[in-house]
Amino acid sequence: MKTKTPNHIKTHPSKPKAILVGVSMPSSPSAEISLEELAGLATTAQYNPVATLTQRLTDINPKTFVGSGKVEEIRLAVKHHSPEAVIFDEELSPRQNRELENIFKCRVMDRPWVILEIFSDHARTREAKTQVELAKMKYALPRLTGMWGHLSRQRGGIGMKDVGETQIQLDRRMIRNEIHKLEKKLVQIDKEKKTQRKNRSGTYKVALVGYTNAGKSSLMNCLTGADTLVEDKLFATLDATVRKIKKNFPYPVLLSDTVGLINKLPHDLVASFKSTLDEVRDANLLIHVVDLSHPEYIEQMRTADDLLREMSADDIDIVIAFNKVDSLPDIEILDRALHAFPSSVGISCQTGQGIDSLRQQIIYHYEKKLAPYRLELDHSQAILVQEIRKVALILKEDYNPDGIVLSLRLSLEAKAKLESILKRSLKTASE
Repeated sequence: MKTKTPNHIKTHPSKPKAILVGVSMPSSPSAEISLEELAGLATTAQYNPVATLTQRLTDINPKTFVGSGKVEEIRLAVKHHSPEAVIFDEELSPRQNRELENIFKCRVMDRPWVILEIFSDHARTREAKTQVELAKMKYALPRLTGMWGHLSRQRGGIGMKDVGETQIQLDRRMIRNEIHKLEKKLVQIDKEKKTQRKNRSGTYKVALVGYTNAGKSSLMNCLTGADTLVEDKLFATLDATVRKIKKNFPYPVLLSDTVGLINKLPHDLVASFKSTLDEVRDANLLIHVVDLSHPEYIEQMRTADDLLREMSADDIDIVIAFNKVDSLPDIEILDRALHAFPSSVGISCQTGQGIDSLRQQIIYHYEKKLAPYRLELDHSQAILVQEIRKVALILKEDYNPDGIVLSLRLSLEAKAKLESILKRSLKTASE
């Protein structure tokens, strides 16, 4: 007799099961933390990790990545759990991917592909969707034999000079054409973004950077009063969000929340996210947000620093914001971190601790870039003072019988804007 599910109880489809495989290499001896991160990635990608296997490796097997004994152990685990996928914590070559799928008789993925899946799920804007699609296509192209080898067949026809193309060759050609289209589309998007950034050229720009899930979006909300999406998920933020800092702030400053960084980030993804990462390169100041409560926060900082170097953004002024200090088991952890990194501040986006100190750091770096400037105006130009206030810091206003004398501090970009304001005023007066 069949039992019916009551109408008020909603049934949810179960997540596909996955077995996780990690390795310890001489260059990275500990696989535990990396595997924990992989489990977080798999969960974010809507997989249910049901088993974890690890192996210490000195040499990578060119055919199966791990040794034959470990391959057999994974095969038995696959037979027992019947997962939809086996996910490796390292990047697999196309050959390794193909060999392992033949042995396990299920889908085999690596960390870069899982990251690409997450980015694909979280992409919202036209730009992010195009960037992720391009990275996926570039990643899939050399792996076509492994992924769709069963489609291979000859295609020939009357009047054709050669025997014809295999399905794999046709698929490759199709993907190359798609890559070309996406690259052209991104060039156009990049032009649009450059125009947007040019319009903001006179404003001081601060970019939040750091490891994924460090709390960048929470800090964005603290500093701007915005309602940026905050989730306890890896890569919750993909698109660069730009907001004005308004709360308790004396200057016009734009803050951008950028995509989270992570260890073993696919290179094609870094390359295709060029225009998003240009928000980082064009910044006047970087705030490196670090989850101080994470046991491997030093390693996460190193990964972020390496990626910033890869982006040619390592010469920009930087302030380290050690976040989640309210979750620390011992306050000495914060004391040690602040001592080790002098240009740092401890904060908590949950309690607001240290946020004012961070604001003062931004103000300090902003004012450090300003140069003194003296400006004389006629009384007829008094209307310009409000406009000048938007691009420069007015320290003093002297109104005397001969005119108005302003003592300013301003940046090089703002100086160009100021000269433009004055030229426009003179042109209007002469007409």
